[in-house]
Amino acid sequence: MGDSAIGEKVERTVAEEVSRLVEAAKELQDAGASLISQTSAEEDALRQRVRALDSTIRRFRSSVASSLHNGNLDSKDAEKLVEELYKASYILSEGDAAAFLPSKYHGRFLNMFLGPINVSATRKDVKLKVKQEYNNFRDRTAFLFLFFPSLLLVLRSWIWGGCLPALPVQLYQAWLLFLYTGLALRGNILRVNGSDIRPWWIYHHYFAMLMALISLTWEIEREPNCAEKQRGVQLFLQWAIMQGVAMILQNRYQRQRLYTRIALGKARRMDVVWGETAGVEGQLWLLAPILFHIAGQREGGKGWELAVPRGLSSGWSVVLALVREGEGVALGGWGMAGGERVAGRQQEMAWGDW
Repeated sequence: MGDSAIGEKVERTVAEEVSRLVEAAKELQDAGASLISQTSAEEDALRQRVRALDSTIRRFRSSVASSLHNGNLDSKDAEKLVEELYKASYILSEGDAAAFLPSKYHGRFLNMFLGPINVSATRKDVKLKVKQEYNNFRDRTAFLFLFFPSLLLVLRSWIWGGCLPALPVQLYQAWLLFLYTGLALRGNILRVNGSDIRPWWIYHHYFAMLMALISLTWEIEREPNCAEKQRGVQLFLQWAIMQGVAMILQNRYQRQRLYTRIALGKARRMDVVWGETAGVEGQLWLLAPILFHIAGQREGGKGWELAVPRGLSSGWSVVLALVREGEGVALGGWGMAGGERVAGRQQEMAWGDW
């Protein structure tokens, strides 16, 4: 009898506790919904203010330029006004209020891979984390870009008897497809979050993705005359090693240049390096010859040897060789433009502008 009464008391206590927990959950749900509704209303009001101020700043810039052009404003006064307007715009675009500015168009690439979702971060620390992860990804993959082809060539000479198996080469090409797809995705997300990463740099990743996809169809022929048939593959791996070295040097030297530009107020914190050959004195003399050597090696006799490897290549090999030779021409132009910029940078450093 006593045990039954105790059991009923315990059961009532548990039921009351469960009921209390349910009520507490409902209260928290109501409080959370109320807070979200209030926060959403405040965000909408702040967003309207930020966009109105941004529009006003743009309008005043045009007004100052028009007044200067018509002679209604002194050049010194106009310069001072433009500087103040730039300062206001910088505060608006680089501070926490930047989250309320109109977001950039995501583009078809992001919509195709991620769907119509918003990848724009509202907090500044999250945006900087996106940039940091992009830089870390580039650093890691640059070393892998150098390591994988080096490993394949070493194994070819020491273990595989001068004849590359098809599977390791195709796995490397699949990794290249993953690499450039990842860089394209991260680059697009950075652009949406306020980075000035250039569109041509992202398009370069699209082109590299296409090349890696075509490379997966490259027939890796075996014996007889394996070394002769795989000459194109060997030359491509050698070129990849040199490109890996250039990528490592660029990642390091360009970032130092970017830090300088950010400190001088010529770049924003969300900006990233995207193919400029600028560095500091001494480092440019190391980087520029490597870029020229890669371009020359690609556009010289080895490019012809890739395109027409003694009549032994399959149709896809010739197509891929021609595609990669096109990349070599682009790289050569990039190297020439880089050389011109190097000369300009050296002259700037001589005048002490750095």
